Amino acid sequence: MAEQFDAIVIGGGHNGLVCATYLARGGRKVLVLEAAAEIGGAAITREFAPGYRVSAAAHLLHMMPEALMRELDLAKHGLSFAATDLPTVSLGASGEHVVMSNGKLSSDEADAAAYTNLVTRLKTFARLLAQTFDAPPPRLASGDRRDLWSLAKLGLKLRLLGKRDMREFLRIIGMNVHDLVEEKFTSDLLKGALGFEAVMGSATGPRTPGTVLSLLYRLTGSGFALPRGGMGAVTTALANAAKAAGVEIRVNARVARIVVEQDRASRVVLESGETIAAKSVISNADPKTTFLKLLGPEHLDTGFVRSVSHIRMRGNAAKLHLALSAAPAFAGLPSALHGSRLLIAPSLAYVEHAYNASKYEEASVAPAIELIVPSLNDDSLAPAGCHVLSAVVQFAPYGVKGGWEAEREAFTARIVDQIEAVAPGTRKLIVASELLTPPDLESQFGLGGGHWHHGEIAFDQFFMVRPVPGAAQYHTPINGLYLCGAGCHPGGGVMGLAGRNAARQVLRGAV
Repeated sequence: MAEQFDAIVIGGGHNGLVCATYLARGGRKVLVLEAAAEIGGAAITREFAPGYRVSAAAHLLHMMPEALMRELDLAKHGLSFAATDLPTVSLGASGEHVVMSNGKLSSDEADAAAYTNLVTRLKTFARLLAQTFDAPPPRLASGDRRDLWSLAKLGLKLRLLGKRDMREFLRIIGMNVHDLVEEKFTSDLLKGALGFEAVMGSATGPRTPGTVLSLLYRLTGSGFALPRGGMGAVTTALANAAKAAGVEIRVNARVARIVVEQDRASRVVLESGETIAAKSVISNADPKTTFLKLLGPEHLDTGFVRSVSHIRMRGNAAKLHLALSAAPAFAGLPSALHGSRLLIAPSLAYVEHAYNASKYEEASVAPAIELIVPSLNDDSLAPAGCHVLSAVVQFAPYGVKGGWEAEREAFTARIVDQIEAVAPGTRKLIVASELLTPPDLESQFGLGGGHWHHGEIAFDQFFMVRPVPGAAQYHTPINGLYLCGAGCHPGGGVMGLAGRNAARQVLRGAV
């Protein structure tokens, strides 16, 4: 008789591994099926040129709570850091720069005081938001006492902010980030950096309503950290923790189909034709892939299928990797800060113009960029004396006129032009380059639409309506089928909480 598992987790990215570990610790027999040859999903470290290694997609650890890392004992399982609490530097082409570190700002006195005040208040609001991340969101009008209690607690926490902060929270939460920072600061470099912070990984610009919400979402994270060995070290430690808990992990095991029998998910079929039975199936894939491809719309009602089809999850960010023969020199920036998190977003107008192009299926002429030179902190990533540069580039729409193969070389050149403007001479140091567009992220890492978060972080795709009503508490309309990926509450960003919350729902036996 074929072996049966208590739970099968589809996808060995960070959320899938976290979910599997908690399930195994809860006494379940768990199997993780990863389509790729390597565990980790998009959070892996790989060689892109001989001797040069880089974090393939996400390149900084920012959102994963320290409590989760302690619970999983990731340090014991091999995770260490080459750098923590990295400052963020907003670079100017004329050699000026603004440094943001631990809620403080190196700028003129007025902006510095205003920045500290704003960040302190926004962090208070972000903590309120983060308190909703640890559990399934409540359902509206369900009549369930747990949902009513969850809603009551949320209202109480909002009220405990105090009258002044509660009013300010309600005033700004639906605002666009452009208006918020324009009313607070004078420095274009500072305003551009905060505007860029609010739209990273999204298909929105600073003037888009609701971008204050996405800024608060990012502020729920702790300081920016660089794992030693790249982001692959995080998922390697997660895989080690899973194995220690008794989880079986299989790579090169792509799931082709989820089988439903008697209205319950009961088996998965691999592309190889192998069938594996389980009492529960938990998908770490994005919602569209899970429901429309692996499960099939024939098992779902028309309204639910329509809602899933309308999830906005077309990526608008690219990733550029440069292999360099020497360290780049950033004009006007002290060498001690060259290993920081560096932004090329010199003004709100610059970021908005970069975004505008994507609305017309064009890659930005002058893109906004987050870049790091991780080899300055971790010399294991490049040959001696050489370096790697890793950049997240906004905006690069999933579909561009003429196709990405025709646009790839020109867009790469434009990105390098922007880097060259703040680090003269970098172009001459380039040994090799790799550009990953949203279609590349989709094909190489299974990110539907090439979207890093499995769907926009926006009011209509957040909290109790993420990913869609009817699948917002990790369970789905199909008994025995659950979701655990970034498309669930609370969202994306190498966090792991969606995986832990989903495991708790499975262990609780929610249907």
